[in-house]
Amino acid sequence: MSLYRKELLISLLLIMSAVVVYGQVGNHEFIHYDDRVYVTENRHIQNGWTKEGVIWAFTSKLHGHFHPLTWLSHMTDCQLFGLNPGLHHLTNLFVHIINTLLLFFIFNKMTGALFKSAFVAALFSLHPLHVEAVASIASRKDVLSALFWMLTMLAYNHYVKHKGFMRYFAVFFFFALGLMAKSMLVTLPIVLLLLDYWPSRRFRCVSPTREHDDLKQKTKFSKDQRLLLFQLIGEKLILFILMAVAAVAAVFIMQTRDEFALSLTKLLPTKYHLANALVSYVSYLKKMFWPFDLAIPYPFRDMPPMWQVGGSFFLLFGITFFAFWKRRDYPYLIVGWLWYIVTLLPMIGVLAIGPQAMADRYTYIPTIGLSIIITWGVCDMLVRWRLPSITLAVSSCIFILILTICSWQQVRYWKNSITLFERTVRITHNNPVGQYCLGYSLEFKGRLKEAVYHYKEALRDSPGFVKVHNNLGAVLLRQGKTTEAVSHFREAVKHNPDSEVAHVNLANAMAFLGRQEEAISHYKEALRIKPDYEIAHMNLGVIFARMKKFDLAIDHYTEALKIDPRLAEVHYNLAGALVHKGNLKEAIFNYNEVLKINPKHVASHFNLGVVFSQQGNLKKAVFHFNETLKINPNLAAAHQNLGYIFSRQGNQTKANVHFLAAQQLNKIGR
Repeated sequence: MSLYRKELLISLLLIMSAVVVYGQVGNHEFIHYDDRVYVTENRHIQNGWTKEGVIWAFTSKLHGHFHPLTWLSHMTDCQLFGLNPGLHHLTNLFVHIINTLLLFFIFNKMTGALFKSAFVAALFSLHPLHVEAVASIASRKDVLSALFWMLTMLAYNHYVKHKGFMRYFAVFFFFALGLMAKSMLVTLPIVLLLLDYWPSRRFRCVSPTREHDDLKQKTKFSKDQRLLLFQLIGEKLILFILMAVAAVAAVFIMQTRDEFALSLTKLLPTKYHLANALVSYVSYLKKMFWPFDLAIPYPFRDMPPMWQVGGSFFLLFGITFFAFWKRRDYPYLIVGWLWYIVTLLPMIGVLAIGPQAMADRYTYIPTIGLSIIITWGVCDMLVRWRLPSITLAVSSCIFILILTICSWQQVRYWKNSITLFERTVRITHNNPVGQYCLGYSLEFKGRLKEAVYHYKEALRDSPGFVKVHNNLGAVLLRQGKTTEAVSHFREAVKHNPDSEVAHVNLANAMAFLGRQEEAISHYKEALRIKPDYEIAHMNLGVIFARMKKFDLAIDHYTEALKIDPRLAEVHYNLAGALVHKGNLKEAIFNYNEVLKINPKHVASHFNLGVVFSQQGNLKKAVFHFNETLKINPNLAAAHQNLGYIFSRQGNQTKANVHFLAAQQLNKIGR
């Protein structure tokens, strides 16, 4: 079989295996975790490609990230697929498959080792640690940034073989795009330097060689080689400058994270994060070889015991020392190990980056380094032990089959929020974020009693968890437990006085209890914290309308619509306030805006019928009353109004039909 056919066959097998494992995501739902931020509760994204949305994508620091290309990719999905979660998931799968093929192609070109490159790509594609990056829509940033990582490596390989300005510009261009997909790409220039050592072997004062060359050729780190090292670093100077700028910017932007990201990390001391980083390096290493009990999120623990921290340090130091010692005989050891250490560094937790101790998605790129060590290392061992090639082939296939089965099962847990977080709370302990997410998912499905239980479990583990107090209060309010609900809203405000959501929830409870002035006070406090909080404006409008202060109500409804013009409820309420002020023209406009958003909004059709009747526009009034009855045939008031209109028009037969229908419906309703 020709080399081309082998490459084609391997590519097809990589595609098919990825589809077998991940094809099920086409039937999966949105997850009530980061999907809310990235899609389901993000109006900029849901509106698709708009001028305002593109500007927002390039200026937003939402969730402590600057990744405009990620936002644009989500906008594209919404533009093409709306809010069909399966198709959003399949976009992730498509990008993951492209990444896998690129990784295979790049390493095959760099090393000439066809089957070893295929095995590295298979590990990348099918390892259970990578399920989160592919199965989570919110992890689009991981697969998308990895795409630009691969393209940068591909461009760099071309540049190494055929120098030229345009080839170097391609390296810079793809690297810059990758940073706009996720800032974790900051370590890429260092990885390119590692690739110069192996497999490109540019550190030697000879031409780059391929896999079948003598890898054990000894070289001394001479003066010429030190000069060559500086030349290779200087060659990447622009990339290192861009890396430094992106790293500094990422640290500053990270400080803008919301209280959900900060609530469980802000009180943890620096020494904890350093200890957790060391332990996490080893934990990820363990999960690479034993990928079971994978969860999202992994909770923060107490300070790891010193034996664990010390053991992790000495293990990492020992592996690093061994890899450096054997760098001449087995250069892939030091390259693969430093790839793992360096690329994981931005996400390892030295700086608190979220409400989790670890995350499987962080390993999407770093474990490529471990895959290199496993693949080339096992092959070298088998050669040394003089085992037949068939042994390696069979064992590799069995290993990949096991990974495929494990990953397929892991993907199943991502079917919906409840299956995912039920597993999380089952295999982890003292996990307030996991309990919160499960509670929210159950609340979303209307399973309020179960939601309350899990919210209370979250508060048992983290009494100051503001979002849990907010959500638990809201559920209790729905259950009629007003006093208990108010106590949780007050706890939320107490633990975070700058939470606009907490103030709005407390205001809602006060409004429900008829304590209007206190409600107004908290709504205004929410607007002080977040002036563009449309919900606070909307609810203030409702209160002022109840108090017959229609001018103030109109002002706040208008402000809410400036922030989000697609709020049908606000258009409807604004129309009602305008009717009370006698501004029927503007009222009609807003009722029509409601119908643009929701053509079957019964109350808007009915009220338009009433307004047009008052204006004497009976034709339009009849139309809207008829539309009302198409949607709700049992609305007696619509029949009654149609009866009056037909009476005015002298059509008593039709009038009597509607009067009779109204009379019968009123009798039924008694």
